[in-house]
Formats: sequence, structure tokens, C-alpha cells
Amino acid sequence: MTDQLTRATTFRALHERPEPLLLPNPWDAGTARLLASLGFEALATTSLGVANHLGRTRAGRQDVLDNLRAICDATPLPVNADLENCYADEPAEAAKMIEAACAHGAAGASIEDTTGDKASPIYDFELAVERVRAAVEVARGLPYPFVLTARAENLLYGVAGLDDTIRRLQAFEAAGADVLYAPGLRTLDEIRTVVSSVGRPVNVVMGFADPAITLEQLAEAGVRRVSIGGAFSRVAMGAFLGAARQMREGRFGFVREMTSLSELSDVFGAFDGPRS
Repeated sequence: MTDQLTRATTFRALHERPEPLLLPNPWDAGTARLLASLGFEALATTSLGVANHLGRTRAGRQDVLDNLRAICDATPLPVNADLENCYADEPAEAAKMIEAACAHGAAGASIEDTTGDKASPIYDFELAVERVRAAVEVARGLPYPFVLTARAENLLYGVAGLDDTIRRLQAFEAAGADVLYAPGLRTLDEIRTVVSSVGRPVNVVMGFADPAITLEQLAEAGVRRVSIGGAFSRVAMGAFLGAARQMREGRFGFVREMTSLSELSDVFGAFDGPRS
């Protein structure tokens, strides 16, 4: 318990300082260890990265939890869990996923207001708020200062607009969420508008925002946490496909871009067990 208590306490404190927390998203133990070796202070899982790793469009509940455990075990860093919509519609059932994330090592986790139903992708406002309220209640009952993030997903699905996003985030804040998150913000003006409309730390995911925006600009806008979602996984997939297409054409120039074995050994060697 002490180790997870330390991670959770550290993770909460990282949200309370003035500079933004850079929260990268590994998709397995290896990428988690590589990120830790670069000096990142915390990590976050990515359900898209898990799905990509499994060769599916969506990862299942146990897939996400198993991946969370693997990443939590890979480094001493605090880990935030991407739980999608917590794999349930009903608030109390969805909130059980928060407890499960804690049991698998997480220092924090998120709950989304997306349904998984393409015909009706966003929960009605009242149900979305009730789901966050239920998740908060469970989080507050955990033995660690668990950080709960509430996500308003409507911008990703073209449902309503920024005013609806802000209305939801403000309601999630009132329900007790520790961090607020609206994937799909693209411009600094949108980011500033959201940050100024709420009183809790805001996470911005740079997988959707204008990539020309700098960390310094995000800090000036008041952003407290910056993640990348499934972008690292997609970049890796793109590099893999590019190399594979070269090979299929009988060309092998891609080997010049390989990470050196010595660099990997320097990071991974510290985790090698005894030879059998």
C-alpha cells in the first residue's frame, strides 16, 4: 500500500504546481520504461494504444486493466488509467471500474461521457453528470488520494459545440472531478476559453490540437496537464508500415532509422532478471 500511496500522493501534487505536467502515453512495459528513462514524471495508459497492440478497433475491459497493471509494474512512476466510458452505462456499474483501476495500480483514472454507440455517441447531460458523481464517490472511498479525471467527448463526435463542452465540464467539476478534459480542442483560443471557464486543472491532449502550439503557450493559457493519447502508438504504427512497405518493394533504407541496441540495452538491462 505504501508504494501506491506514494505514487498517488505524488500524482496529485504534480497537478498542484504552476507548470503543466507532461503526461505521455505508453502502450506496454517497454514504452513505459523508455519514457521513464527520458525523465517524465508520470505516465498515462491509452486504450487506443492497447487496441492497436491487439490488432483491434477497441480494447476490452480486461485488456485495459491487464495493460494498466503491466505499465504500473514497469516503472515506479504514477500512472493514470484511460478507462474509456468505464465499460458500463449505469453510474454505479461504471464506477466499479474506478475501483478496479486502483486495484491494478493506478494513481488516477478517467471516465468519459461517450457511449460507444455510433448512433448516439454522447450520454445525455444528466446521465453523464450522474456517472461522474458515482465515480467521484468511489474514488473518494479509496485508500489513496486518487485523481479522477472527467472527460467531455462531444467535440470528437460533432455533438453540439464548445458551449456544451463547457457546460459539461462545469457540471463535472461541481460533481467533484479533480481534473477536466475535453479532447478535440484545437486552438489556443478554445483552450483558453475552457481553462478560464472552470476552476480545476485542465488536461489538453495534443493528438488533436494544433501541433504548432508550444508547451510554453499551454502554460500561459493555464493548462495544468498535457497528454498525447494514442499519438505515440500511431506514430510507431506509421513508422512500422513505412518500413514494411519499403521491404515489400525490396528496399531496406529504413534500417538507418533503427534505435540502437545499446540504447535499448541501457534502459531495459536494469530490468533484466537472472538468466535461467
